[in-house]
Amino acid sequence: MKDLPQRPHLAHLKKQAKELLNAVRERDGLALIRIRTALPAAIGRDDAAIVAMDLRLHDAQSCIAREYGFQSWTQLKDYVEARAASVADEGALLRRWILWAFGTGYQSAKPQLAARMLREHPRLLDGNPALACAVGDVATVRNKMIDDAKWAHTRSSETVMSPLLCACFSGLIRLPEFAQGIRDCVVQLLAAGADPHDTTMDPAFPGDPLGALYGAAGRNHDPGLTRILLDAGADPNDGESLYHAAEAADAECVRLLLEAGARVGGTNALMRALDFERPQTLRLMLAHGGDPNEQGPLGNPLTHAIRRRRSPEVVRVLLDAGADPSSRNAHGISAYRLALRMGLTEVAALLRAAGAVVEDDEREEFLAACARADRIGVRDMLVRRPGLIEGLGDERLRLLPDLAAEGCDDAVRLMVESGWPIGVRGGDIDGSALNQAVFRGDSTLAVFLLAHGAHYDERHGYNDNVYGTLSFASRNGISPNGDWLGCAKALVGSGAPLPDTRYAFADDVAEYFAELRTTA
Repeated sequence: MKDLPQRPHLAHLKKQAKELLNAVRERDGLALIRIRTALPAAIGRDDAAIVAMDLRLHDAQSCIAREYGFQSWTQLKDYVEARAASVADEGALLRRWILWAFGTGYQSAKPQLAARMLREHPRLLDGNPALACAVGDVATVRNKMIDDAKWAHTRSSETVMSPLLCACFSGLIRLPEFAQGIRDCVVQLLAAGADPHDTTMDPAFPGDPLGALYGAAGRNHDPGLTRILLDAGADPNDGESLYHAAEAADAECVRLLLEAGARVGGTNALMRALDFERPQTLRLMLAHGGDPNEQGPLGNPLTHAIRRRRSPEVVRVLLDAGADPSSRNAHGISAYRLALRMGLTEVAALLRAAGAVVEDDEREEFLAACARADRIGVRDMLVRRPGLIEGLGDERLRLLPDLAAEGCDDAVRLMVESGWPIGVRGGDIDGSALNQAVFRGDSTLAVFLLAHGAHYDERHGYNDNVYGTLSFASRNGISPNGDWLGCAKALVGSGAPLPDTRYAFADDVAEYFAELRTTA
């Protein structure tokens, strides 16, 4: 990894990126090696393949950033700007560090950046013992409590959080070199009388108190810290921790909360677990009082699992726990019919074997054929009934965005090619199929939809267009493998204007739009 200059300048770094790009286009051997080494998309490619990638300036900028140890050009840019701002404002560096360490609103913590800044500015936190808790500086915390017995109960003026909350909400606990120290600080603070029920407010969402346990279990998903707080008496029924712990791939925090007395009913945590493929988490919740037939705004667990296209294993767990195979969702659609609409033929068979009533309906048979991408079946039905799609009605037409939201690309392609109205809205965000594809970062489907008449200005339920969808989804990493940069390129390639500067995007997407603005 290359070291940044003592006083890095963004203009110089931009010049480096342009020079690298020109060298690649001239097939310079060293430049091609640099691209192959640093740019993820180029790893393993030979020289000819890299040249054929037709790299752009944002690719070269990404390479430069990674050579300096950053994950993206935007991270490098933010880091350089933070250091430059500190020359005129000594507090700017600390304020930026706090943002990276804790995050705010929809901006996730960036612990790698916070750790790097601390390595380069080892005295940055001097005079801020509460922030010492966020990095696991046990010695500073111990000495502060010796000097001031009441300190563990105070709040940091920089973060408006107590020392305990600074530790529990610190994103640096996700880095192995900080994790144990942070836990040790929490142990000391609790022993000194810190309140395990202490809460704070996220400035972006005022009015919603967030407790230390939520920071540990719901945000950082750290079992060690969760266990420490529960042993100290933290209330597992805080209304947030169990729900958000269900988001983690590892079920350990969920197990700890349930064994400490967390209630599943009335928390929506069971439904949250079904938003993911989490059979272990689901079993734990059902074993600790979760009701497989609980009714709520999203319907019941069985229909919600089907709507999320969960596996037959998950559905079987619900049925074995007593879920009613004949249950219906909030729109009155039976679980069996919904399974067929979502293309889940094996799940439908499970429901039928469990006693679900089979309902015959030509329109539903057509929807089922669409959902399982049965081209021959769909074609034959449309030949027999040419006006079949037009007669489906609004509720059934919503199946297109519903399937787009769940990644059923083959079904969506078939439906669009068969004449389905492309702009119909549905899914959780009440958006068009294009909105749903971009929300998931499905650039391939976005290209297809745009080529078949979809438009960037299609709206969704939050009263914005597809750029608004791209902004929210890319910044929050809605899908683990989402290609939001590809979605951005698809939109621009379809003729969409560049987005308003009021939108914020993930780093690589922001870099792409910034490059287009400078070259326009």
